[in-house]
Amino acid sequence: MFDRPGGADTAVLVSLDFGDADYADSLEELHRLAESAGVQAVAVVEGKRSRPDAALYAGSGKVQEVADALRQSGAGLVIFNHEISAAQQRNLEQRLETRVVDRTTLILDIFAQRARSSEGKLQVELAQLEHLATRLIRGWTHLERQKGGIGLRGPGETQLETDRRLLGKRVKLLKDKLQRLRRQHQVQRRSRVRGKVLSVSLVGYTNAGKSTLFNRLTHATAYIADQLFATLDTTSRRLYLGEAGEVVLSDTVGFIKHLPHTLVAAFRSTLTEAVEADLLLHIVDAASGNREQQIDEVNAVLDEIGANAPQIMVYNKIDMKGQAPGLERDEYGRIVRIHVSALTGAGMELIREALLEYGAKSQAPSSEEDAVPQHTSAP
Repeated sequence: MFDRPGGADTAVLVSLDFGDADYADSLEELHRLAESAGVQAVAVVEGKRSRPDAALYAGSGKVQEVADALRQSGAGLVIFNHEISAAQQRNLEQRLETRVVDRTTLILDIFAQRARSSEGKLQVELAQLEHLATRLIRGWTHLERQKGGIGLRGPGETQLETDRRLLGKRVKLLKDKLQRLRRQHQVQRRSRVRGKVLSVSLVGYTNAGKSTLFNRLTHATAYIADQLFATLDTTSRRLYLGEAGEVVLSDTVGFIKHLPHTLVAAFRSTLTEAVEADLLLHIVDAASGNREQQIDEVNAVLDEIGANAPQIMVYNKIDMKGQAPGLERDEYGRIVRIHVSALTGAGMELIREALLEYGAKSQAPSSEEDAVPQHTSAP
């Protein structure tokens, strides 16, 4: 029904400006999300509105522009830089005669492509199904037909009700499997606690350079790429600090603006490494002009999942700014910011110094002044 010459690997991007200050950054991020999903953007349709259109989100005139762009480019997909409702998606697909996805669906697709571990795959499927459940409410009119079936459903049950029931069973199965994995991880964490091993998690906005820094510190080979969500599954390695012992360093999934709540909920298991860490190294892309907003987005997700461990801000990619490595302390002498380049290795010894210092303080009698601030603002 929706086949086009260009195929589903080419898309028309649709982005509407509702007066947000970071609109340009959001559009650039959409381009990168599409690229990360393996989709080539062949046209972009933009517009300004005060509020979304109830039926088509973009309004009939703008949708006609999208239809023209589809016809001229031969693209097989339309991607909205927003979260659209099931009814709006249905109306748009009927009008445009092609598949329409929103930002949430695009991010879920990237996660589905990147999941490698059994746990990661379970979490992605759970997030996709829970997102799909919202689409079963009113978006699919073809599911509302009466459809009997011996052995499949009770008399009079509609296809919509059957789909809901089967989807609910699969969701319960996935949650049960994830719960068993969580219990296994809790046993491993209790073992680390008994051994008094410091737990440190790398957190930050996607593509801030967490995996590059992780590999540089631990000599690991975690996958790195200049794309959004290159890392999905949490990787942990032991980092030896000489006489000070060792720490367990964990590389976690990156965050992004408007990260779907279904993903945050499903990935609580993966993000538990951040929740239960003794210290968070908050990696920031120092070369990004939007780093302040990115810091806020990361902290918002950390608050949502209950990750309240102390933070040290690590400003990465200083090589792109022509800056020298260094560290900053607050009025109590605590290290609060470190400036490094994970790509060149500049400043890596400063991170080790910070970990050594924090490890020594964590073993000493604690006081309110010894604690590292949880949320440290950018300089």
